[in-house]
Amino acid sequence: METSFAVNSFLLALLLSLHLHCHLFVWAAMDSCLDEEGAPSRCMPKFENIAFNRTVVVSNVCGSPPEDYCMQTGSTRSCHHCDASDPELSHNASLLTDFHMDKERTWWQSQSMFYGVQHPNSVNITLHLGKAFEITYIRLKFYTSRPESFAIYKRTEQNGTWLPYQYYSASCRKTYGKDDKEYIRPGGDERNALCTDEFSDISPLTGGNVAFSTLEGRPSAYNFDQSVVLKEWVTATDLLISLDRLNTFGDEFFKDAKVLRSYFYAISDFSVGGRCKCNGHASECFEGEHGGLVCACQHHTAGDDCQRCHPFYQDRPWARATGDSANECLKCNCSGRSDECVFDVEQYRSTGRGGRCVSCRDHTDGPHCERCRENHYRRSDEEPCLPCNCNINGSLSLQCDVEGRCACKNGVTGAKCDTCRAGFHSLGPGGCRPCDCASSGSVGVCSALDGRCHCKPHVEGQSCDRCRPGFFNLQHVNTAGCQAFFASATRWPAPRPITTLLSTSPLTSLKIRTAGWGSSLEARSTPCCGRKVKSSCCLLLRKTSASTKPPFIVSVGHDAQISGPTGRQQLCGSLLIYFA
Repeated sequence: METSFAVNSFLLALLLSLHLHCHLFVWAAMDSCLDEEGAPSRCMPKFENIAFNRTVVVSNVCGSPPEDYCMQTGSTRSCHHCDASDPELSHNASLLTDFHMDKERTWWQSQSMFYGVQHPNSVNITLHLGKAFEITYIRLKFYTSRPESFAIYKRTEQNGTWLPYQYYSASCRKTYGKDDKEYIRPGGDERNALCTDEFSDISPLTGGNVAFSTLEGRPSAYNFDQSVVLKEWVTATDLLISLDRLNTFGDEFFKDAKVLRSYFYAISDFSVGGRCKCNGHASECFEGEHGGLVCACQHHTAGDDCQRCHPFYQDRPWARATGDSANECLKCNCSGRSDECVFDVEQYRSTGRGGRCVSCRDHTDGPHCERCRENHYRRSDEEPCLPCNCNINGSLSLQCDVEGRCACKNGVTGAKCDTCRAGFHSLGPGGCRPCDCASSGSVGVCSALDGRCHCKPHVEGQSCDRCRPGFFNLQHVNTAGCQAFFASATRWPAPRPITTLLSTSPLTSLKIRTAGWGSSLEARSTPCCGRKVKSSCCLLLRKTSASTKPPFIVSVGHDAQISGPTGRQQLCGSLLIYFA
C-alpha cells in the first residue's frame, strides 16, 4: 500500500511539474529563437535529468574500512559486505546518478548506525551543477527505507548561502521548527520552505520514492512569467540533500551489532528535472572555455545565463523573455560615430531610449553622438565636426555658428575673432581697445598691434595731438596738421651756423656780429603772431645790410630757444644761431 502511495505521489508531483512548465514555456521551436516569420521569440534548452552522470559529493560512504551490513526484509535480515576497494562490492557516490535498470539496481550507501550514523550526525549529498539551472523537480529513490527526517537545500550562486528548499520529517516541529503540512496562502512568502511527514514512514523497506516539485503549492505558479520571486525560487546552482535521522523499529536501543548494522542510508537514484537557465534567450548550453556549461545566447544577450545585454545593445533594460515578448536587447543609436554605449536609467525614463553613447568620434557628443562637441561645428549631419577655434580673447563665446563664424566682442573682427577692427588695437582678454589718436593730427588709424598713432608731418605726441615746435594751429583740414610761423612759399636753403652769443633773458633787443658776412643783424621785439607766449617774446632778426635772404625766428625765454625753417635747438645760457 505504501509503495503504491509513494509512486502515485511521485507521479502526481511529476505531472504537475510538467504541466506547469509546459504551460509556462511554450515556444515556436526547441532549437530556434525565432518564430515562423523570423521574428525573435522565446527559446530555451531542452528539459532533461540534469543530475545524470554528474559528480556527486557525499560526506559518508561505506567500505572504508570494509564492513558488513544487513538488509531489513521484514522479519528476516540478509547480510552483505561493502568494500570501497572492490568495484563489485563498493557503493560510491557515482552510483547515485548513473544509468541502471530496475532489475539491476546500483546504489550509494552510507556507513551503518554501528559507525555512529544517526541523529544528530547528518550525512550530506551535494550536487554541483556548475551553472544556474531552473529546477522543476527533485526525485530520490531509496534502496532502504526512507529517512525519518531529511531536508533539501539549494544555492543560487556558487559559494553562496544554502537556502532551505523542502523538509521531510515525522517530527517537523521538533526537528526543523516547522509546522507539519503548512501551506502558502495567496500573497504569502512563496520562498518559504515547507515541511511534510508524507514520506517519513519506515515502510516500504526498499524502493521508496520521494518527489519534490518546486512549484507545487506556490500560488503564483500559473502566472510564472510575472513572478520575480518564483523565477528566483526555481533557480539553483547547487543542491544538497541532508539526511538527518534514520527510520528504525526502535530495536537499536539494545545496541545489538547486527541490529545496528541494519540501519543505514542507501539511495539507488538521484534525479533532477530541469533546464539550463538561459532566461528564454538560448536554445542550448555548451561547454565553456573555462569549463562548465554556458548558454549559447541569442537576442543580442550575453553572460553564462544570457543575463545581460551585449555592450552595444543597451537601448532598453535587459529582461527575461516571456510568452508574449522575446524582450530582445535593442541596438544603441550612435549615428555611426561610436561602437560603445551604456544603459542610462534616467534617459530611458524620460525618452524611452536608454542607450547613451560614449567615446563618440569625429568631435561629436550627445546621447546618440547626434551633435557636435562643445566649441565645434558642422554644416550638415553627414560631415564631421570641426573645431571652432574662436579666439579666447576676442570672442563672446568659444562656440561658433553652423558656418564656423564666431561671435566677436566689440572692436574685434574676423571669422575667428582674432583681429582688431579699424580704430581698435591691442587684442587682449578684454577684447580690443579703441585708438586714442587725435583725428586732426593723425593719418589713418592707429597700429592694431600696439595702438601707435601715425602723426601728420608737423604734428607730434603719442596721440598726435600737438604741433611740433615752430608750428601752430592744428587743424583737421591741414594735411600737414600744423602751419609754420611765417610760412613762405620760398624753399629755404639748408641752414648754417653763423655766430654764437651769450644770451640774457628776457631779451628785448639784440645786435649780433655775424661771421663771414661783415655786417650785423638787428633783433627787435615783435608780437608772436599777434600774441605773447608766456614770458617769452618773439624777435625778428634781419641783416642790417641789404640782403635777399629770408628771415628766421629766434624765440627767447627762460631757456634760450631758436626756431628756424629747418628745426630748433634749446640751450641754457648760450644761443647758437643758424642763418641761411
